Amino acid sequence: MNANAVLIYDGECPYCSIAATALKRLDDVEAISWYDDAAQDFLAAQFDEVPFAMVLADRAENRVYAGRAAAKELAERAGTPGIVGSLVRDNYEKIAKVVGVASGRGRDPDDVHSQYPMADDALETFDALVDGAAERPVELS
Repeated sequence: MNANAVLIYDGECPYCSIAATALKRLDDVEAISWYDDAAQDFLAAQFDEVPFAMVLADRAENRVYAGRAAAKELAERAGTPGIVGSLVRDNYEKIAKVVGVASGRGRDPDDVHSQYPMADDALETFDALVDGAAERPVELS
């Protein structure tokens, strides 16, 4: 698989899993659960810790989007109108909290909401991230 972008999402959240499934409409974006070892390795290499957040890693752009920035970037790539992207970005924490309560998740996302250059160490783990996304469960295929 030659994906250039991978979304790291809360794989234990059914609502997040549905959203990840919708990404199949986007060319060249795969999805992997935050709980997957490859995702944990990538996040640790990128951030020197493992933030609990939605993250979009894009090898072609050499960029990592986290939190609100990831939500906004995904909305733009999906071709949603600007107002939808703004609503998602501006209400990221509220949406995450409601989804967390509805899914029974006992934690809130960490406060990372920017674009970052992809760290060299993270780039070295990107192929494993893509491979892990390729092995996603049938319900996400």
